[in-house]
Amino acid sequence: MIYYLRRLEIHCNSCITDDRMSTRVPLIFIVNELFKSSFEPPDLAHIVPVNSTLNQIEIWQSVQYSKAIIKIIVSCLMFCLSLFLFTLPERYLLPVYRHVVSICVVLVSYWENMQKLGLLSEKYKNFKIETTTQLTIWNADNYIIIFIQLYPRLYMLFHSIILQYCLSLVFDILQVFTTNHSTHKVFRYSFIIPTFIASIPNTNWILRTVIMLSTLLQLFILLKTILLNLFSITNLIRSGYNHAEETINNHGIFVLVETEWNRLKISSVLRMFWAIRLLIQILYLLTNTEIKNLTLFETVKYLLITGCDTWVVVLGMTSIISYFCNNIAAFFRWVLLTDKEDDLDCGVIPAIMFLILTIQTGLTDLDPENRFIKLYEIVHIVCISIQDYIYNMVDKLLTYLNVSLNRSINRHLRALLVCGFLIVLSVTILYLVLSYHSVSHWLLAVAVLNIITIMRILVSLAVYSLLLINFNRSTCWENVDDYVYYINSFGNILEICFCIFLFLNDVYNLVFVTGGVIRTIMICIQTYWKVYFARNEWRKFIKRRAALRKVESLPDATSVELSEFDDVCAICYQKMRTAKITNCNHYFHGECLRKWIYLQID
Repeated sequence: MIYYLRRLEIHCNSCITDDRMSTRVPLIFIVNELFKSSFEPPDLAHIVPVNSTLNQIEIWQSVQYSKAIIKIIVSCLMFCLSLFLFTLPERYLLPVYRHVVSICVVLVSYWENMQKLGLLSEKYKNFKIETTTQLTIWNADNYIIIFIQLYPRLYMLFHSIILQYCLSLVFDILQVFTTNHSTHKVFRYSFIIPTFIASIPNTNWILRTVIMLSTLLQLFILLKTILLNLFSITNLIRSGYNHAEETINNHGIFVLVETEWNRLKISSVLRMFWAIRLLIQILYLLTNTEIKNLTLFETVKYLLITGCDTWVVVLGMTSIISYFCNNIAAFFRWVLLTDKEDDLDCGVIPAIMFLILTIQTGLTDLDPENRFIKLYEIVHIVCISIQDYIYNMVDKLLTYLNVSLNRSINRHLRALLVCGFLIVLSVTILYLVLSYHSVSHWLLAVAVLNIITIMRILVSLAVYSLLLINFNRSTCWENVDDYVYYINSFGNILEICFCIFLFLNDVYNLVFVTGGVIRTIMICIQTYWKVYFARNEWRKFIKRRAALRKVESLPDATSVELSEFDDVCAICYQKMRTAKITNCNHYFHGECLRKWIYLQID
């Protein structure tokens, strides 16, 4: 499975290397706005018209529901269209953006022409009455007065000509629709002709007709371009469907999701979306006079609250958390001088945990103050998961240093320093949460998780110390494996006890405080995982005890038998002064045989 994932990822990256994540960010903003305002039913209880009869209220409510349903349908169509455009390669996505901007240019041109029509109609109302008597008298002062009256109109027309000409240039650049020069001129004049007609008084109906015709001409050009590319669009949809169907049939849907996730760079797109939105919020803080003089803490609080107000923004924050967790893990890998061996990045588990906790607590539906408090609590849990990842990293290194008989003081000191850092960090967090927070479900969970982290580090250091002592001994320490097992078992028993406490805490919080389906599912998953872990440890203990009894029940070889055997132990290749004789008449050191059986059990 992993092999196919890597092969498809390499193939996808080699075939589509020109995709840039920035072109997909506007679509995320569109989806975010749709989720923010379009998928909510109208609250008609607070907006019923005053002094209305029951029949009128029912009719009005049915009309409002119809409008809401139409709005939801349109929003769903826009959402599906945005998702479809999001999956397009860049070479197809950029022309779509050009067409969208071209439509915006046409709408701006139409809006500006209609605004100009309304303003000029007002200004031309009294122009004829005011100037008929002045034109009959050949006087320079009268013409100066007429020019002064005409100046605002002329300035407006000149401004409109410049604007329409610029819009035509933008439209021409975006729409390479023909090479015919005459058609090009007609297209250019379709933007400017309404402005020249607007300079003639009392031609409102003509101007309105010309505006409609010019707008229809521009929209016809856009429609013509789309129709010319209709064959390419259908081929693109067909090839994408065939590729998805082939991937699902050959490798499964998870491989398809993996390859598309890598091709579209969804994590990077979400990070860029969240960062751009954060910059917009910062600019809003700088320009809004009401919240401009906030303190640093209030500013950060405001940015964090607005940084998780919708589920799309929460996904962006999840991607940011994953990015920072990966960087933290890379830093500790550099400190420990270890390579990245895990297929799963450090940022995946904290990001998934953050997303699950936000869904579990309903973060986006909370008021700003409670949202900030819940976000603060969730970040604490995520930090504990990062500590757990770093602990697993340093625990593997400590085991490797003892097994490989590594004498590098630098490697040992780095591992010990990281262990010390984790202990200090956990103790500090434990002290702060116990000092500044009252007793709650979250406080107990954070405290117990930090205690578990400290306990696991101490167990690892104890095992590391025993193995280090055994390594520096001149004689073999036969019972060192038993002591290591006892220490690990003691740590596992304590961890299971703490997990039982966490389970009871979660059940109490579920029954008497919050409730919820998602919380129930998470508690069931955690319970199953801990029961599975405890059952495996108990089975290992039973097997070890049975293996110890079997080894002790084997007969010991006498000195005569050892002298006749005159060979080394097949496990450790050392000379045998004592040995156990198996049922198949093989000779082994009793300790070596026991360790070998323990190794098979583990």
